[in-house]
Amino acid sequence: MSQQYDQAHSPTLVQHGPIASARRSTRTGILRGALIASSLALGIGAAALGMVQPSANLQEPPEQRLLQDIVPLPASTAPTEGLTEADNQPFIAETRIRSGDTLATILKRLDINDNELLTFLTHDVKARAVYKLTPGRTVQAATSQSGDLLWVRYVHTPNIETNGKTVARLLEIRPGTTGFTAREAEEANEAQVQVAVGTIQRSLFAATDDAGIPDAVTSQMAEILGSKIDFLRDLRRGDQFRVVYEMRSFEGRNASAGKVLALEFTNQGKTHNAVWYSQDGKTGSYYTLEGESLQGAFLRNAIKFSRISSTFGMRKNPIHNEWQGHAGVDYAAPMGTPIHATADGLVDVVGWQNGYGNVIILKHHGKISTLYGHQSRFADGITKGAKVSQGQLIGYVGSTGWSTGAHLHYEFRVADKPIDPLSLALPEPQPIEGAQREFFAQAVASYRQQLQVLAKFQDAVPETSNIASR
Repeated sequence: MSQQYDQAHSPTLVQHGPIASARRSTRTGILRGALIASSLALGIGAAALGMVQPSANLQEPPEQRLLQDIVPLPASTAPTEGLTEADNQPFIAETRIRSGDTLATILKRLDINDNELLTFLTHDVKARAVYKLTPGRTVQAATSQSGDLLWVRYVHTPNIETNGKTVARLLEIRPGTTGFTAREAEEANEAQVQVAVGTIQRSLFAATDDAGIPDAVTSQMAEILGSKIDFLRDLRRGDQFRVVYEMRSFEGRNASAGKVLALEFTNQGKTHNAVWYSQDGKTGSYYTLEGESLQGAFLRNAIKFSRISSTFGMRKNPIHNEWQGHAGVDYAAPMGTPIHATADGLVDVVGWQNGYGNVIILKHHGKISTLYGHQSRFADGITKGAKVSQGQLIGYVGSTGWSTGAHLHYEFRVADKPIDPLSLALPEPQPIEGAQREFFAQAVASYRQQLQVLAKFQDAVPETSNIASR
């Protein structure tokens, strides 16, 4: 699996943008430069090279306590009252949380010796986000030139989708005249488009690791073309891939991978392609470059790695001990298992509803609706009227309402009449028709051209088996 190497544990100057490797062979640099040049010519927007990540076995850098520079604080977050112009250029120190860290050890690494601050963090309910210290997350502290503490920030959730936007959530603590105050804040993540090419030598994950592709993107690649390629049995040495995907970053660091935008995979001499297309800019799915849908209109299952614990039809109700009709299918799964929408749709109901407990009902085309019951909680951004796309996270398995254990109750309805989803011939995906075909052709033209350039690059430099561009 890919490993990220960073300036891990010591307080250090906040830097923005990719950190270039200090060791890079001349030949690799030339090849990567060629890929970058090709990508820029087509407007991919690549700005720096993505190196193969160093091994996790590398020794960590020694502890450093010296702040090396001054970083201007953005105007939106910089305190201004009572400060001189020089004070508005604070020193910012940062450390990453290690396994076994406590608040005291983190503050010590940041050179903060304030017992009142430690007491505040451990007792104030508004600072509850700091109670759970997640290894790898960052904590920052800003001080004025006179050494006064300006703020402490804990980036506890570097990447989350809310209201259709990708943001980072952080806890910010500031000193005041009567103590400290804490508040939760959100800051927008940056989205970048990246490209990569690779050749299979051992396995798909090994090839994508060598190309610096995140595992989340690799999993998407296998899911998108899963109906065309058996990635467990059909891969052969020499198979090649080209991929264009999103990467989200916060303060210059990769926060998470986004979705695959375009993909081409040559397997045993046959080339398959896929491109993401959205008609409304919010929901969408994958198609071939010729417009053939790669996704069914409905997924068979709303959760992965589960088992059916109760089928559709008559059964003896485990709570009321009476024979009753069971309008859906129950999928047993551990508490908190992610639940995904089985098709594009609109949220019609989200909340508590009698025996269903926490329930979501989605409306789809053709008077079809789906119901997801007994959830423990709902995913962020799932509100009445919100648009969701097939496979989108909508909630988590629970045991609310009339339930004897953790499971998902799933119903498939047509004109509000429940139908057995296990015996149903699921509807076919809606084809791209009429004026949408022209819009589709325009939307995918740049991806088609990008994939062509990447394929030509691989053909021209076949010994470059795995390389990434950003």
